[in-house]
Amino acid sequence: MTKGEQTRERIIAESAELFNRRGYAGASLSDIIERTGIQKGGIYRHFGSKDEIALEAYGYATGVVGARIRETMAERASASEKLLAYFDVYRDVAESPPFAGGCPLLNTAVESDDGHPALRDRARQSMANTLESMKRIIAEGIRSGEFRPDLDADALAGFALASMEGSIMMSKLEGSNRHIRTNRDSFAAYLERYCRRSSQT
Repeated sequence: MTKGEQTRERIIAESAELFNRRGYAGASLSDIIERTGIQKGGIYRHFGSKDEIALEAYGYATGVVGARIRETMAERASASEKLLAYFDVYRDVAESPPFAGGCPLLNTAVESDDGHPALRDRARQSMANTLESMKRIIAEGIRSGEFRPDLDADALAGFALASMEGSIMMSKLEGSNRHIRTNRDSFAAYLERYCRRSSQT
C-alpha cells in the first residue's frame, strides 16, 4: 500500500468513528481535520466532498462489524447459535460496541431517513444484506432438520433483525446492556419453543 493509500484509509477509518458517534450532520470537515491532522487540501486530494467521505466511512464501519459477526458465527455449529451471534456481538454495546458509537446501520438509518438519500440507500442495502444472510442461516437450519420445514424464513429474519436493532437502541439510550441481553435470551427461547423441529416428527 502506497503512502497515499495509507493516508486515504486513515481518513476513512477516523471519519467512520466520528460519523458513527456524532452523525453525519454533527461531524464537520473541521472535525475530520482535527482528528486526522490532515489539512483540508490533503483531504480533498483523496475525496471530492464530505459526502464521499461519509459513504466510504459507512462502508468501513459496516465492514468492521460484519467481520466481527462472521468471526463469531464461525465458532457456532447450529443455525440457532449463528442467528444469536448477531445479538452476541452487541452483548456489551453500552460500553464496548463492535464499532465506536454503536451499530452503524441503526445510526445511519435513523439520521439519514430524510436528510441524506445516498446514505439512506447504503443503510437500506445493508439491511437487505443482513436479512438475506439471516434467511440463508434459517434455510440451512430447515435443511439440516433443526428448524420446522414450514418455518417462514423471511418473517423470522425480520423479527430477528428488528429485535436486535431495537435492543441496541434501548441499551444505548439507557446506558445499560440489559435490553440487548434479555432480548437475546428471549429470542433464544422463541427459537427453541416455536422454530425447532419437534422430535416427534
